[in-house]
Amino acid sequence: MYEIVHKETLSPGFKLIEVFAPKVAAKIRPGQFVILRADEKGERIPLSVADWDSKRGTLTLVFQELGLSTRKLGLLKVGESLANVTGPLGRAADVKKIGTVVCVGGCFGIGPAYALARALKEAGNRVIYIVEARRGDFHFWLDRLKEVSDRLIITSGDGCRGCDQWATGPLKEMIETEKVDRVYLIGCTFMMMTCSRAAEPYGVETRVSLMPIMIDGTGMCGACRVAVGGERKLACVDGPEFDGREVDWTELIERARSYLKEEEKSMNVWERENWHRLMVEGPGKDGRAKSAR
Repeated sequence: MYEIVHKETLSPGFKLIEVFAPKVAAKIRPGQFVILRADEKGERIPLSVADWDSKRGTLTLVFQELGLSTRKLGLLKVGESLANVTGPLGRAADVKKIGTVVCVGGCFGIGPAYALARALKEAGNRVIYIVEARRGDFHFWLDRLKEVSDRLIITSGDGCRGCDQWATGPLKEMIETEKVDRVYLIGCTFMMMTCSRAAEPYGVETRVSLMPIMIDGTGMCGACRVAVGGERKLACVDGPEFDGREVDWTELIERARSYLKEEEKSMNVWERENWHRLMVEGPGKDGRAKSAR
């Protein structure tokens, strides 16, 4: 049912799939996400949606191949189908005319931040988009980002795009030199943490999109609990968007690392069982047999 109608490699380790899911595409809004399974034996993983087409009934998902689930997802071909796609989940972002907003998209968050920036631009805001990547060749969709931004700032850790700093540098400079009404952060936890802390002394409202470990996505299991403002929140139903100034980042990072050994073990077992198929695909970005998280 959830057929892959388009697939492409965006940059090393980053892939895009376009999935036929008309009921989800008809209702999803910026900031929301879906939970999917690559196959009947796969785990349920949350993915933010980078784009959608309600007329064609498709969702565009961008992901980084990190662990077993995204590696399996990355092996699927056009014409094959996902086991299931559930959504839209979570609360939609508060999109309205605010003034000047800064959207920071990093790594896999570049896609979802694009959808949010587009909506904010359509609402009449001045949008500044800061795109961050560990390496310059990890950037993608730069042409799209220019279309929805009044100003696009490109950063990379290796400096190959002409900016050898992370997003925190230009974000602080932007806040110090002009009036910024709100900051949105979507990407890896470390980027959202450092940018939130960089903006906090200036009193700028900062919104972050949290995607911790999830199972059912409806608030039943409690696996996605996060500490925000001294209270327990569930990212799947109370979020995924929260005030970055109130997130307990230390606890969030510690919980995200809880199952690293189990994930590595699952990857090793799966690669041994599927080595024939993986040899056809060739070596992966990290030297292991190519697969996908």
